[in-house]
Amino acid sequence: MQNLDTGLAPVAVLGLGLMGRALAEAFLRAGHPTTVWNRTAAKAEPLVAQGAKLAGSPADAAAAAPLVIVCVADHDAVRELLDSLGDVLDGRVLVNLTSGTSLTARETAERVERKGGAYLDGAILAAPQGIGADAAILYSGPRSAFDPHEPTLRVLGAGTTYLGDDHALSSLYDVAVLGLMWGILNGFLQGAALLGAAGVKATAFTPVATTGIATVADWVAGYAQQIDDGTYPAPDATIGTHLTAMEHLVHESESLGVSTEFPRLVKALAERAVADGRGGDGYAAMIEQFRTPAAGARA
Repeated sequence: MQNLDTGLAPVAVLGLGLMGRALAEAFLRAGHPTTVWNRTAAKAEPLVAQGAKLAGSPADAAAAAPLVIVCVADHDAVRELLDSLGDVLDGRVLVNLTSGTSLTARETAERVERKGGAYLDGAILAAPQGIGADAAILYSGPRSAFDPHEPTLRVLGAGTTYLGDDHALSSLYDVAVLGLMWGILNGFLQGAALLGAAGVKATAFTPVATTGIATVADWVAGYAQQIDDGTYPAPDATIGTHLTAMEHLVHESESLGVSTEFPRLVKALAERAVADGRGGDGYAAMIEQFRTPAAGARA
């Protein structure tokens, strides 16, 4: 199924929202024959002007290429698409770049495999503007499905990463990174609110915040090793010491009339760790609070 003019494998892109259009444009720029489909056909017009072929149905689009990329609103839309494809996926690889969960990844894999296709679940850790450049995109599923199409998939981003055979891995990594993002952003917003109460602009706080984030980022590799080893030395500060500082953050927020909800949540986790006998351990021992469902229920 090679294109005689370019020698590059054809691809099909189903779903032309902001991200779907960016995916299709990246393939077109790289010279891949690209067939597209979208529920609202008018969204395909700029891509057709760039050389894409517009298919009349999802099945027609999928039939045009050995590699089928799906990027739609949610997994209900993914299921609807799959139901419309019939047996056209037989012998093809479907890559789903729609955000979801590990459960939906496994369910979708089963649906695709029942239709005779191979399934790769994917997660895009980038904005549409990063597609075709430095975008980080994670893939999980059978290695036999990823390897033949790796050169084509690398067109979408320099950060293309294969995680393993388990279809669920890309979704798990995705939500883990989202949690990391919100933790960092919420911490920044709490700090900006505190300083704002003292008349300091958020832009003035930004250089100091950026330095602080970089410092914490440098700790991650060491913490990760401690977590894998199951030992939590405290060469710098114990959880008990951190707890004292957390109390300062709560009191400072109270005194300035700033919300204490976020710092109180952080403090409550540390208090439980101390109650569990972890007060003298390094901060990485907090992983035990996140591993325990009962801890989340108590929160």
